Amino acid sequence: MARIAVIGAGMGAMAAAARLAVAGHRVAVYEREATYGGAVRRFERAGFGFDTGPGLLHLPAVYRDLFVKTGREPLESVVELSQVDPAARHVFADGTAVSLPNASRAGVLAALDGALGEGAGERWSAFLGRARDAWDRTRRPLLEEPLWPDWQVLGRDPYPALPKRGLFGRRKPVPDASLAGIAAHELKDPRLTALLESYALAYGFDPRTVPASAAVLPYMEQTFGSWYPRGGIRALADALYERCLARKVEFTFGAEVTRVVEADGRAAGVELRDGGCAEADTVVAGVAPQRLTALLKGAQPWGADDVRPDADAHRRTPGRFTVALALRGPRPADAVHRTVVHAADRAAEWETLFGPDGPGALCERPTVTVLRPDDPTSRPDDGHEAVTLSAAVAPYGELALPPTAPDAGSASAGETAAQAAAADRLMAAAEAAIPGLRERVLWRAVLPPAEGAAIPGPALAGADGRFLRPGNRTRIPGLYAVGGWTHPGGGLAHAGMSGALVAGLIVNGDGWRGSE
Repeated sequence: MARIAVIGAGMGAMAAAARLAVAGHRVAVYEREATYGGAVRRFERAGFGFDTGPGLLHLPAVYRDLFVKTGREPLESVVELSQVDPAARHVFADGTAVSLPNASRAGVLAALDGALGEGAGERWSAFLGRARDAWDRTRRPLLEEPLWPDWQVLGRDPYPALPKRGLFGRRKPVPDASLAGIAAHELKDPRLTALLESYALAYGFDPRTVPASAAVLPYMEQTFGSWYPRGGIRALADALYERCLARKVEFTFGAEVTRVVEADGRAAGVELRDGGCAEADTVVAGVAPQRLTALLKGAQPWGADDVRPDADAHRRTPGRFTVALALRGPRPADAVHRTVVHAADRAAEWETLFGPDGPGALCERPTVTVLRPDDPTSRPDDGHEAVTLSAAVAPYGELALPPTAPDAGSASAGETAAQAAAADRLMAAAEAAIPGLRERVLWRAVLPPAEGAAIPGPALAGADGRFLRPGNRTRIPGLYAVGGWTHPGGGLAHAGMSGALVAGLIVNGDGWRGSE
């Protein structure tokens, strides 16, 4: 039985901890915050509850596998999961709206034809067919296997974009192979284009620079469905934490790790802020690469031939600005769980979020996601409703919480003028999803991103490997990395797979290539 120290209690770290404990290891988790779950938080006040991180679960099979492999109780025995239908309603800049059914390609085709005109559904369906090809080519190397040592081969984009027909029937490649490029070339309709690009934006990607392989994001959602646990996504974190405790994983909260201890050329434990030291045979770091570098006193965790983290990635990647709304009046029976209200000017929003100086302040009419779950646990009674609004913003500057403020799962003590103005913009946009919204507000709470809390996107093939994440193995024997900023990247499903990969490497050795 090996001693394993885990730094951080995010979803990926807990997924690894539970699997390692079942394999017979003694696992101790050290978390500097007062709770677990990482970005999966819940804000509660006066009987209302709001998810402040991810709002829906995609690819639930990842967590079903985790719970089966770590005990006899399946996921559904500890979390009440239900499919969200429709999966989403989209309100475009011209006022057109469409509701997309959950996990029904034929249903999506019919809905798009009905809302956007005949032929729109067929173009989207053909696009998803090519996205499926990209998914099939990258699913194993980007989700189910440790990052390949020859990761450079993943720098080729697997998306089979249609060529552009030239004069005399000649065919030439599409000049712009970004997601925005294939959207313009294949989808034609600006509303379909906005629909596709909104999936990239949700993960903090710039549609103009992210490779076409990002087409797997809508494919994954529309194929495997959107799921919601009663009690919010936080209920999934609660269940995973309880599973860890049941498997004798030890947690210490308020315990900040300040150094990874090395001895005889390998990781040998962690040093804590209070001066304590926990010896370990293996260390699993569930932290961002920049922090892991700091814990190694400036040493680079990955070798020269590995995927290396972009030192400035956090500053160029947006965070999430959230407004929690307690509403008077019941939730209507025909209310949609998730509505995406698209920006009035997509180009202006991109320039604000992805300009050369990094993310800036909120644009005048941003893309806003409106969540209004039909969940009795989110409201004090059926005469009220809990609604969450969110938009991508800079995780630095006037909209972010300063480093000394509470974390992003807590409301700021008082709205600054900039935060209040941003919240007003989100509410104005959300009127397209909830008419008369502002007249129903009982109170609101602004939940800005914590300083530097960027949204980690999933790893993507293409673009010469620029959208891959550093591998779970580091150059230091006995030190492994887990979580959204390492392979296979961010998102709830990817966090669960990250934990599975790290546990597989530790249990089976560094030569392990993944489950068959």
